[in-house]
Amino acid sequence: MSKKRKSQPRQSATVEQGGGIEAFTFGEPTPVLDSREIFDYLECWMNGRWYEPPLSLDGLARSTRASVFLQSGLMFKRNMLSRAFVPHRLLSRQHFEQFALDYLWSGNGYLERQENRFGQALQLVPVLAKYMRRGVELDTYFQVRGWKDEHEFDSGSVFHLREADINQEIYGVPEWYAALHSALLNESATLFRRKYYQNGSHAGFILYINDTVHNEADINGISAAMKQSKGPGNFRNLLVYAPNGKKDGLQVIPISEVAAKDDFGSIKNVSRDDQLAALRVPPQLLGIVPVNAGGFGSPKDASETWIQNELLPLQARFTALNDWLGEEVIRFESVAPPTAPAKLNS
Repeated sequence: MSKKRKSQPRQSATVEQGGGIEAFTFGEPTPVLDSREIFDYLECWMNGRWYEPPLSLDGLARSTRASVFLQSGLMFKRNMLSRAFVPHRLLSRQHFEQFALDYLWSGNGYLERQENRFGQALQLVPVLAKYMRRGVELDTYFQVRGWKDEHEFDSGSVFHLREADINQEIYGVPEWYAALHSALLNESATLFRRKYYQNGSHAGFILYINDTVHNEADINGISAAMKQSKGPGNFRNLLVYAPNGKKDGLQVIPISEVAAKDDFGSIKNVSRDDQLAALRVPPQLLGIVPVNAGGFGSPKDASETWIQNELLPLQARFTALNDWLGEEVIRFESVAPPTAPAKLNS
């Protein structure tokens, strides 16, 4: 088992504060195969009692809300799993939803086996994956919520479902982690456009005057009128009176379209497709409106394919709890794709 490494990962989370609002950032974007980064994920750092995760779980949790497509895709998978789950006396539907969501967003799902005084299982309670740490000793786990705020579970009382990783065997890494850059790019594009509209004082055009008939007082009056048109109630009309002026003595040159041209739509669509590919969810199942006339195809066919290729294998992973507990707690009903509504005879 991997135990030690010399340094912390460079992509650990940092929190910047500005204007009283905390903003999370992963730092500067770096290539995946950067020579300085490739060895950081080989092992998990051991602090003496437990292993630290290979990436910041706090930052990963915040990133799930960076893009509507990422969060919607995770919620869609959670809902489909919950829909087919058959509640058990040890595991309620509500507890299963938390367990499934933790596994989907972090690649790690944890359930604590609570027993009565006779050693019999009473219930399986999910513990948040964001604060869970795997202990150095075999079958030991800790819940770490802050400095000196920790709880050690009884040995062998925690079931750990992890997503397989190619670099270490202690923690799981979510499948959608490769789409993290796309999710953050999608967020950056949205924030840039919001700031552009909220600014309200960006230059919309250049008023170019080269006619000699305008005196200094007229120029000052036009400048003052343009300054007063900013903020609420803007887009007001201006009157310029220029007797004996030339045809091109006063020109309005628009610049806002050029300055704001950032391919917003293209960035949103490309980053969206990357996230859906990482989540393996068809766009028509998330309510995305197609931009072409042909559309995305039949939702029924997409749902059938997704159930067979994604939902069933995902359900099979959760049945590992049955082997650990020695009882069939995880059981799913068959999920049929939606049928097309019947046509009414006129």
